[in-house]
Amino acid sequence: MSRNWKRLILIGLAVPNIASGCWAVFSPANWYENFPGWSPRVVSALPPFNEHLVTDTGSGLLATGLLVLIAGLCLRRDVTIIATIGYLAFSLPHAVFHLQQPGDGMSAAQNALNVAELWLVVLLAGAVLIAEIRRKVPS
Repeated sequence: MSRNWKRLILIGLAVPNIASGCWAVFSPANWYENFPGWSPRVVSALPPFNEHLVTDTGSGLLATGLLVLIAGLCLRRDVTIIATIGYLAFSLPHAVFHLQQPGDGMSAAQNALNVAELWLVVLLAGAVLIAEIRRKVPS
């Protein structure tokens, strides 16, 4: 995988997490009611609202987004490996949860699209991680 593809994937994974994380941290009720900003509203599909939980979730999204953004900007092997492992530590259980627990307030098609998007980011982060682990480093 080329450096440009790694950079594009990492920044593409980072930006939505940073935006969503900031939104949840600074406006938890609005994030809960409106995320992702268009229909379907995926978070409020699994009520009830809990400000503490939303703020903590936003902080986690913000943290993983910033780590992946830093990795995408510097493309150092060690930083990229650590950032993608951290990203996967969040995104893999998140994808598994939504696969097992469809949102009651969402249609079957909306749930399927949500799950597909969540697994896509897992696959992209995994591809970058595998590419970095396999990359030969000059000794």
